[in-house]
Amino acid sequence: DCRQYTNRSCEECLKNVTCLWCASSRRCMEYPVRRILPPADLCELRSARWGVCWVNFEALIIAMSVVGGTLLIMLGVCCCCCCKKKSKKQVSGGAFLSTRPDKDDERAAREREKRRVRQEERRAEMKSRHDEIRRKYGTV
Repeated sequence: DCRQYTNRSCEECLKNVTCLWCASSRRCMEYPVRRILPPADLCELRSARWGVCWVNFEALIIAMSVVGGTLLIMLGVCCCCCCKKKSKKQVSGGAFLSTRPDKDDERAAREREKRRVRQEERRAEMKSRHDEIRRKYGTV
């Protein structure tokens, strides 16, 4: 029973996790589990302590609101950054084409061009060999 710790200390009261300490009236009472926050007629939020004596419900609500708001703002900024990044890309034929090619795209384009040039050189070399063979055997 939490009421036995009334007019003692907050620490003694809160050793039992089901107890709520009201600092203004120095009462120890059962935490109203059916409600998230203790009602004002039971104990004011700034005087109510639960779990630890150095944090009251009012400060806890303010701190959690600040943390929650900060997380929401950070999430919004991340979403905006991602949306801006995607809006810079245009959809064409189901593939994303960047408005300005990055280094990987430039490197891949250079490699494709080198392969194309080598292939053209090989074709020209093979054509000249075939022409020589045709002249040698008179099939030209």
